[in-house]
Amino acid sequence: MRGGAAVLALALAAACGGAPQRDRRTVTIPRGATFSQAVDSLAARGVIGHPGWFRLYARARGLPGALKSGIYTFRADEGWREIVTTLKTGRGVETRFTVLEGMMAFEIAERARVWLRIPPDSFFAAVKDTALQRELGIRPNPAGVEGYLYPTTYTVPVGIRARDLVRVMTHEFIERWPPEWDARLTQMGMTRHEVVTLASIIEAEVRYRPDRPYVSAVYHNRLKRGIALQADPTVIYAHGRRLKRVWERNLRIRSPYNTYLHPGLPPGPISQPSDSSLYAALDPAPVGFLYFVAQPDGKHIFSATYAEHLAAIRRVRQRRSAPARRPRDPARRAPLPSRRRRRRPRGRSRQRSPA
Repeated sequence: MRGGAAVLALALAAACGGAPQRDRRTVTIPRGATFSQAVDSLAARGVIGHPGWFRLYARARGLPGALKSGIYTFRADEGWREIVTTLKTGRGVETRFTVLEGMMAFEIAERARVWLRIPPDSFFAAVKDTALQRELGIRPNPAGVEGYLYPTTYTVPVGIRARDLVRVMTHEFIERWPPEWDARLTQMGMTRHEVVTLASIIEAEVRYRPDRPYVSAVYHNRLKRGIALQADPTVIYAHGRRLKRVWERNLRIRSPYNTYLHPGLPPGPISQPSDSSLYAALDPAPVGFLYFVAQPDGKHIFSATYAEHLAAIRRVRQRRSAPARRPRDPARRAPLPSRRRRRRPRGRSRQRSPA
């Protein structure tokens, strides 16, 4: 009995709550989850101890019939009373929101509309809010905080406002920026904004990850020599939508983001770069390449001279125009000769077996 009384005392103490802690646990209660499954999830995430006693406590307070699904965040020492109340009312329900690497702000706005029911106008107003840019230490520019909406999966409250969502994503970017990168900026003679802008172009250009330092080198070399970057992704950004292909007529668009018409970097980032693209922008390969062309498989051919670049373009065009060779089916083989000799039919020529 003494052991049972001690456990009951522990249960009552947990129900009353303890000292607040910074350690927080996220628990997902899927739609259609049973009460027992919910308790198992709470126990597995370390939100509750003694799940058997918690079941008794929660049943006594009517939780099984009022359980709300969703994503919740609890303190590790959350009181049982608060846990039950939260799960019954849905108060504090959270949801996940994912920003992919290379997404543009208008694509994030559309995802926020669908996932979080945030009006696109509100989202763009938050992205371009100069007060928020000053608060985050970002130089004001027409695209706002484009490029600083860190690509990752967030757990945010249901009903979050556009300004709060943008603040969460930009603060995530700031927290992920290592202090040693600032020292690297000083060595390169570049600002963080310039590096983020360059990284966003690299992100949009490269599909084959090992090519990123070399694409970065091409752009760094062009910047040093005053050669226009001629980056197709910046032209796409200037059009404000994803183009399936950049045609000659697209290159004539009048925009500060058109790096065919304007030398140097565009006014700001064109997408949300990944950490690997940021690192490539900060640490380009030590090569003298000035050109590159993409191959059908996504890898690039790099060249130091224009003549080499033209030759590389010809090779790529030949590969694209060459008919695809049908792979040989190893299962399709010539029939084995029969041990029994067959009589050749009259009036027909003998034919070879297919190879």
